[in-house]
Parts: sequence; structure tokens; C-alpha cells
Amino acid sequence: MSDSVRARGQAPRAYEIVEGSLGERRDFKVTIGLREGWDTEGRVYDISEATRVAHAWMRRRVEAGRPALSGMFTRGEVAYAWPRPDGSVGSDREPVAIFSGEAVPAYLGHLPDPDIEAMLNELAAELGAALGQERLYVSFHGRAWILDAGAPEAKA
Repeated sequence: MSDSVRARGQAPRAYEIVEGSLGERRDFKVTIGLREGWDTEGRVYDISEATRVAHAWMRRRVEAGRPALSGMFTRGEVAYAWPRPDGSVGSDREPVAIFSGEAVPAYLGHLPDPDIEAMLNELAAELGAALGQERLYVSFHGRAWILDAGAPEAKA
């Protein structure tokens, strides 16, 4: 018995597995840069802005009677390096928002993987557009992919 339960004079609660909640684990992650564009001087968004975008997306889906993903945002920093044409090496780091969670069997177990992937792509695209990102990194159920909006000059 934990000290806090003992201190309150309560017996520990008997927890049971919720019916329909046991199933295959299908975890996901969407990583979005918080610095707009490729320039080191680009605007850096706060993680709360990513959270607001995700909440709006979730609400719209649920209001329309459609399923939505739930998850948590954490802030991170990605570090990377690349070869330059002159043979030297460049490196940088960038703040990122990471939206991670699981397609919990009790709530989304009836949905096939392609439906979850479509939701991840939809949410990632909204986050990317709101935060000025060209590339978004998504993983789900042992697979990973990159979504690319393309260079702005290619769209002109």
C-alpha cells in the first residue's frame, strides 16, 4: 500500500482491465519544427501554438461525428548535419514539437491502419501549414515517412 493511501486511511482500489481496451499497441508520433522555414532567423513558435492547432483539428472532427487522435505534445530539439558542396560539413539544431500517442484499442481499435495514417497526415499538414513548415516527420506502428510541401518557388 502506498504511503498516501495509508495516510488517508483508505484501502487500495481494485483496478480491472476495461472491456474492449486490450489490443495491439499502435503508437504514433508527428514531429514538427517550431522554427519557421530554413533560415536560422525564422520565427520560433511556442509549443502552445501547435497545441491550439491540434485542439481545433480534434474538435472539428469530433463535432462532425468523426474519430480523432489524442496525444501529448512535448518540446524537443533535433540536431542534424549535412555535407556541403565544398567538402565541409554543416550542422544545426532546431526546436521541435512532438505530438505522440497511441491509437488506443478502446477508442480507435475499429479503425484500420490506413485510416489512422490518413488522420496523422491530415493533422500533420494542418500543423505544418500553421507553423510554416515544409517537412513533417510521421511514424506509426513501426513505419515512418516524411511529408513534404515542396519549395515555395516550385508552387509559383
